[in-house]
Amino acid sequence: MKASLDGSNQSGEKMAAMDELPLVLVHALPPFEISFKGRLQSRFQLIDSLDSTFAPHVSVLLCVGPSPVSSDTLRHLPSLQCIVGSSAGVDHIDLAECRRRGITVTNAGPSFCEDGADFAIGLLIDVLRRISAADRYVRAGLWPMKGDYPLGSKLGGKRVGIVGLGNIGSEIAKRLVAFGCRIAYNSRNKKSSVSFPYYANICNLAANSDILIICCALTKETHHLINKDVMTALGKEGVIINVGRGALINEKELVQCLEQGQIRGAGLDVFENEPDVPKELFELENVVLSPHKAIATPESFASLQELIVGNLEAFFSNKPLLSPVNLE
Repeated sequence: MKASLDGSNQSGEKMAAMDELPLVLVHALPPFEISFKGRLQSRFQLIDSLDSTFAPHVSVLLCVGPSPVSSDTLRHLPSLQCIVGSSAGVDHIDLAECRRRGITVTNAGPSFCEDGADFAIGLLIDVLRRISAADRYVRAGLWPMKGDYPLGSKLGGKRVGIVGLGNIGSEIAKRLVAFGCRIAYNSRNKKSSVSFPYYANICNLAANSDILIICCALTKETHHLINKDVMTALGKEGVIINVGRGALINEKELVQCLEQGQIRGAGLDVFENEPDVPKELFELENVVLSPHKAIATPESFASLQELIVGNLEAFFSNKPLLSPVNLE
């Protein structure tokens, strides 16, 4: 935050503008920006996050991408009541401080869940059927030289453990049921509306699964949730798919297990230190890599626009928010 240097007259003009449209503070660190700013400006008075003129009066903050919202950021916003997020994850927001102050938080999970689920299934099929590896085999001219490529494995009938049965996890489950898979799940709490078997212990889920799909939120409790013990329980024929956050998996232990054949393969859209990816993974034919694009399509971004505008309008109309995050 920085003090305004515009002078008292311009400051007064800015304060007068507050009465024209609802005030929204935009928090966006480079390279993240709002592609539909014009649409928002027709409905709201958008304020740059570096302009402290309005800080004491701001009730809503629009957080663009994973721009960090720390306790220090929140300290400069004494009137803040709501943070509207534009990403599926909220690990970049100090949720404990929001809970303490009664600040509500929304995410963009509903906009991204279908495309994220499609991508998770795509990664899974790619790993099981070795599609990307077979593509490289053909392009390298190895088919005439070495003959048929090794067989992959079918998806139907597999036991799939979903870690995090939220928006994306639920959509993944729907798709896997259509493939004839048997679903079980782990989450913070058992869901009364879900008939799939629930495992409170992640190792027990892994021991009863052929595949683990990771799509839960990253928190202090879930950091490195998937470790060597979980991978050992999953077994040598096990496959791990991660479309959540990179730090949900102990990456070093994952690399070791893959190199030593302690699990069968992995499909990874996210990594601990993006955009840096462990170079050991580049050499493994049983690993499919993606640059954190599971949820990104033109359709999902169009839906995101509607969700952000809808959450902002709901807040200023005292109506229920469209995608509130459970802070408990």
